[in-house]
Amino acid sequence: MNKTNFNGKKETADKKERQRVDDATKLQNEQVNAAEENTVSDNVTDEEEEQGQKELKKKYDELNDSHLRLMAEFDNYRKRTLREKSELIKNGGESALTHLLPVIDDFERALQNIRSAEDIKAVTEGVELIYSKFISYLSHQNVKPIETVGKPFDAETSEAIAMIPAPEPDMKGKVLDCVQTGYTLNEKVIRHAKVVVGE
Repeated sequence: MNKTNFNGKKETADKKERQRVDDATKLQNEQVNAAEENTVSDNVTDEEEEQGQKELKKKYDELNDSHLRLMAEFDNYRKRTLREKSELIKNGGESALTHLLPVIDDFERALQNIRSAEDIKAVTEGVELIYSKFISYLSHQNVKPIETVGKPFDAETSEAIAMIPAPEPDMKGKVLDCVQTGYTLNEKVIRHAKVVVGE
């Protein structure tokens, strides 16, 4: 092999080697630049993330505060309604009792007159007036007597305390007599009538 060929091959190999080194250097520079850009991008991302976390914490604090206020308001409302309910239960009958007082006054006057009265008819009329006044008061409170005599026996409104032979065939299963009057309040039975039923 002559010297020229050897030198030519050597120069070609050197060129290739230099090219390879240049390419590697270039690739390395590109990687460094990319890494630097990522670092800057990471810094921006960290700042944005930190800002986002601050905003989320602020919203959380606002919602938590609102929740605590609502809980406190509800607790106050619950206590207030319990107190009002207790007052209603305690004093709910006040109006009803206040309206009964005039009837008691009439009874007191009637009792005083009975002791000194000579006219039984006048006393009877006085008691009947008191009774009608009391029934009128009950009707204003939506308390009504249950009418039973002559009607078919109804277990929903009446309680049969005795059964006797019916005086007529068409009175079988019907109420012959009412021993104790029953009452309804707003259509609800508050006391069943005690009745005698024909059989």
